[in-house]
Amino acid sequence: MTAQRTVLLVSLDDGLIEAARTAFGHAGDYRLVVCADGRTAASRLGQIEVHLLVADCQEAATGSAELLKGARVTHPQVPRLLIATAATADHGAEAALQSAAYLFLLKPVLPAQLGIAVKRALELNELSRRHRVLSRELRISMDDDIFGDTEKMSVKGGVSQFEKLVYASPRMAELTEHARQAAATDLPVLIHGETGTGKELLARAIHFNSRRMDAALLVQNCGGMSDETLHSELFGHVRGAFTGAISDRLGLFRAAEGGTVFLDEISEVSRNFQVSLLRFLQEGEVKPLGSDSVAYSDVRIVAASNRSLEEMVERGEFRRDLYYRLKGFTLLIPPLRDRPEDIPVLAEFFLEKYAGVVGRRVMGITRSVLELLARYRWPGNVRELETEVQRMVAVADHGGYISERHLSPTIRDLAATAGAPQAPAIEGANLKEMVENLERRVVRETLTRTRWNQSQAASELGLSRVGLANKIKRYNLQAE
Repeated sequence: MTAQRTVLLVSLDDGLIEAARTAFGHAGDYRLVVCADGRTAASRLGQIEVHLLVADCQEAATGSAELLKGARVTHPQVPRLLIATAATADHGAEAALQSAAYLFLLKPVLPAQLGIAVKRALELNELSRRHRVLSRELRISMDDDIFGDTEKMSVKGGVSQFEKLVYASPRMAELTEHARQAAATDLPVLIHGETGTGKELLARAIHFNSRRMDAALLVQNCGGMSDETLHSELFGHVRGAFTGAISDRLGLFRAAEGGTVFLDEISEVSRNFQVSLLRFLQEGEVKPLGSDSVAYSDVRIVAASNRSLEEMVERGEFRRDLYYRLKGFTLLIPPLRDRPEDIPVLAEFFLEKYAGVVGRRVMGITRSVLELLARYRWPGNVRELETEVQRMVAVADHGGYISERHLSPTIRDLAATAGAPQAPAIEGANLKEMVENLERRVVRETLTRTRWNQSQAASELGLSRVGLANKIKRYNLQAE
């Protein structure tokens, strides 16, 4: 099955929009996203995976020409098509040259003409990608062996992407499949994962693959906020509700009508405020702070936490009824250290991303660097890896390769311990004792790695929660 391609169209022209929808808007191979102005389109480029950008330069108010020029630098891998009228042909031709647009068309554009132009642009872009990969591989002598087995980086791909989530591991493939199933419904979604694993990226991917994708996606971090401030942000307030409330505030729940609200760090809200959230999830009621009237809003809630809400419920720190309301779908993003297959593809993805931004032509990453990146534990997960690659690109030589000398000292020092044993010998007078000691060590290390999240640890070990609890009791394990 051919992967669906996303076409981002920036236009206010109803005729052009209808032609685009006729050409490929309803085809299974394409997804059409329409934006009214360049600012909104630039935001979409950062939120979803876009394969082709089509800009209508008929009206200067859309900012299409400026968008194309900026996208040439920020998203060089996305081909650009520019459309203008005969009256604005000179301006359109100049914008096409400055933005290195693949094609410059004049209105009226027939649906068949637009469909062929889009198809050819995507084909040429794929050929260009394969040429870049092959050039990178063939530029290095076989004797140098700094890339080793290049099959994984070949033109055949092997890398998958769910909007801005890039992966190659089976665990992430399974996760994104569940996320796509969740996106097709209106049920709330609860995302668990350590800091930096990409919870917000997953939430955005769910929104932009749902029926609500044309409505707003608004984000609120619930950590470190008082109940009054959080109530004002989500439910709104009326003038005079509190000191400093000089005007009415709509609130995110009503501002995102028909769309999605992403609540990050949902575990940090107080038990008092949890009552308000529960009422909204049950009835859709929105009562602004300081108001006696009640409004209603239709939004989908996607919540995220880096703490186990199930364990918080057992400790009485989180309402059980709210927890069950939030977990229509529960998605667990594994930490980067548990999916080392994703490290090389993420490193390559960030290399492509930042090489264009800083204006440096970096040919690739050596095998030794990829091996060190794979051995590092990444406590900051994908966010830390992205920062590391961004820094390496900034200090790398123009036209050269990222090598060990470009790594930060913490990761570079791993090379000195390459031959160190990974684990101590297993103690025990006989086989039974050795097996028990090994089992004790594996259970303890898994609990420590998951910060004693027993649900996650049991899942990784292939045990039930009761089975894990029995082993904790048997081996007298305690959290440090």
